[in-house]
This record gives sequence, structure tokens and C-alpha cells, in this order.
Amino acid sequence: MTDATRVVAGTELPAAGTWKVDPGHAEVGFVGRHFLLTKVRGRFTGVDATVEIGERIEDTTVRAVIDMATVDSGDQTRDDHLRSGDFFDVEQHPRATFESVSVTATGSIATMTGNLTIKEVSRPVTLAVEYLGHARDPWGNDRALFSARGKINREDWGLVWNMVLESGGLLVSKEIELVLEIEAIRSS
Repeated sequence: MTDATRVVAGTELPAAGTWKVDPGHAEVGFVGRHFLLTKVRGRFTGVDATVEIGERIEDTTVRAVIDMATVDSGDQTRDDHLRSGDFFDVEQHPRATFESVSVTATGSIATMTGNLTIKEVSRPVTLAVEYLGHARDPWGNDRALFSARGKINREDWGLVWNMVLESGGLLVSKEIELVLEIEAIRSS
């Protein structure tokens, strides 16, 4: 065990303090369905986030700002459409935010609820979070690794653009899976 970790009820967890998310090693992604069949994956490359690990895990907080113009789904036409007024409207709403409000944990598994704000609409989101462990990089930085998942209905944030197919289905799924893979560097 290093000073970057501690043991709580028999489980190694990150030490209390400030951990800054490394945007170069953060996958803040989403998965939707096209024709309600094919998975379409995307991510945001512009993420600024801080994790304040509490002495009690329940006191942990997360604050994140996402640059919505950095959406990347691997297709320029789709990305331009996502940035448009049909979806994120990045000219009027360049940032989304997430701010946690509660954490419950058992061992290395936690449930985090927070408010996700997109296009100035704030709604609660619950994420299943797993602490994957600690690593010290070659430059001496302590890193905590986390994985998180959740599901939202994009229409709850006013992201309602869609097309009805001849078969009666929808072109784009309403349900979106949130997928996060995070490395956070200890700063204090």
C-alpha cells in the first residue's frame, strides 16, 4: 500500500484528497443505437474534472465540465449534426456539467448520483462506479483508475431530434448509455 491509497473495511481505496482527471486518459463516452439496432459510440475529448475523495467515501464529490464541441463519434457528418441545434447546440450551449450530490459505496463499488446539465437543463443521473486500482506512472504521479456506467433518456435534456422509419421505428434511440473510463492524478 502506498500513501496514495488506504484500506477501508478491508478494501484498498484511493487516499482522501484532490484527484484531477487526466483528460488524455479519460474516456467520457456514450452509446446510442442507429435504426435501434447498431451501436454508435461517441466520446468527448474536452473534459475538465476534479474528484474530491472524502475521508468517508460517502463525502466524495465530483465536478466535471465537458466541452460539447469536442464530441467525436468517428464520423464528421454525424459529429457536425450532434453539434447543431438539433442536438447539443454548441454555439448557444458550449458546455455540459456534472456535479455529484451523493455517493454510497460497498468496497470498491459505488453508486454516485449527480446532476447532469446539458443545454441548461439539469436532471439527476445515477452512475455505477468501480474503483479499479492505483498505479504510479513513470513520472511519479499517483493515479486512481475508475470505470462508471449509467443510462439516460436523451429527451429528458431536450435532445429530441429523430426520424420515424418506414417500419415504424426510430432512427436514433432515446436511451443512451454513458460509459466512463477515468484516470485521476492525485494533486493533494
